[in-house]
Amino acid sequence: MSKSLLIVEHEESLRESLRQMFVDDGYFVETSDSAESGLGLLKARFYDVIISDVQLPGMDCVEFFSKVKEETPDQVFIVITPSASIETAKKALKAGAFDFVMKPVISDEIGQLVRNAIRHRTLLSQNLLLRREIGKDFDFSSIIGENAVLQSIIGQVKKVVDSRSNVLLLGETGTGKELFARVIHNNSLRRDMPFIPINCSAIPENLLESELFGHLKGAFTGAIAAKKGLFAEADGGTVFLDEIGDLSISFQVKLLRVLEDQMIRPVGSNKAAKVDLRFISATNRDLKAGVEKGTFREDLFYRIHAITLQIPPLRERRDDIPMLAQYYLHLYAEELQTPVKGITPEALAVICTYDWPGNVRELQNVIERAVLIAERDNIDVSDLPEGVGVSEMPASRGQDEDFLTASLRKRLTIDNYTKEFIMKYENTYNEQQIADMLGITRKSLWERRKKWGLSR
Repeated sequence: MSKSLLIVEHEESLRESLRQMFVDDGYFVETSDSAESGLGLLKARFYDVIISDVQLPGMDCVEFFSKVKEETPDQVFIVITPSASIETAKKALKAGAFDFVMKPVISDEIGQLVRNAIRHRTLLSQNLLLRREIGKDFDFSSIIGENAVLQSIIGQVKKVVDSRSNVLLLGETGTGKELFARVIHNNSLRRDMPFIPINCSAIPENLLESELFGHLKGAFTGAIAAKKGLFAEADGGTVFLDEIGDLSISFQVKLLRVLEDQMIRPVGSNKAAKVDLRFISATNRDLKAGVEKGTFREDLFYRIHAITLQIPPLRERRDDIPMLAQYYLHLYAEELQTPVKGITPEALAVICTYDWPGNVRELQNVIERAVLIAERDNIDVSDLPEGVGVSEMPASRGQDEDFLTASLRKRLTIDNYTKEFIMKYENTYNEQQIADMLGITRKSLWERRKKWGLSR
């Protein structure tokens, strides 16, 4: 599989000569004459190395480099510079560029530099995989996305990481609640102490007390030895109670005592032991409705939600889907040792339009499968599972996908995308067809028209 390069150079003759040189050497090469169009290409695929002129229309390489890093933080970047711009090239090196080469460009020199950069990139990837394998690095960069709502939540998290207050994470299944819990723990003063995740719905009711509190030998039939509970294992650290809404009322009472006095008593013991625990809870249930119905204790609810964070579903942060898809593509291409490098515009349009009922977890699984079965450099629509796609559209679906892809490149918000979509096609399709293409009801379409002052 050939390595991929992106050449961003405003001088056409140099851009073309470099393109031809690297194509002849077996590289996959794409070119751009400006930073803006180069950033657009980065939305669709990953490049092993980016080669850029030091001065580009609209911005210099340092600004371009910083924007590239926002999309792909570990991107390898080479700068081409005339001697008059050497100071700008040095600034790019300080900002993390791999190296620079002087004009006039010597083919052997830049060829060797690119080979060195690719080896450097390979080592970075191997180190990243190693860190993942040993369970490190749950910092804020682990949360992938630039959506305004998501960034607001991250801002809230940064303010509360060192608080002793308990946190309640709300959101649909697959939105990444455990990731947020790990990020909170790993950026808190408790980071060197245990993080213990507990799926409350996965442990049978009759074993839950023993698993969490521990038990003494002979405490019940089958207790042939004493066992330390998960709460004791987590002493000094953080307990993550996933699916807390599934706990029975009887166990909620026992959990409430732990939250109130930070004391645990193993099954079969009459002595309680002091622990120091921070609780992060998560659920996809409506706990307030549970309180009203009597299925969730009101006093426990107030104990666990001193700080509440609502994690948005993926369909409400569609502007993050391309970034997430590329992230998982790179992750699984490295792990599975496959040649897949990018996603076709058609497949990206389908991925971005799908509602993702399983949220980020479903997207992750779909990309992993696609990377595994893809037979080309890029994931195509045929590599996606049946059922992952857009609502049924009129015959000009390709035109609509072009509009979506262009909107993604402009990084429109969902509201702005919807508004532009309605305005673009209101004279082409009827109300029901537009609602179907947007995946909303006619009533919702009417409400949006009213909100934005758009006549029918």
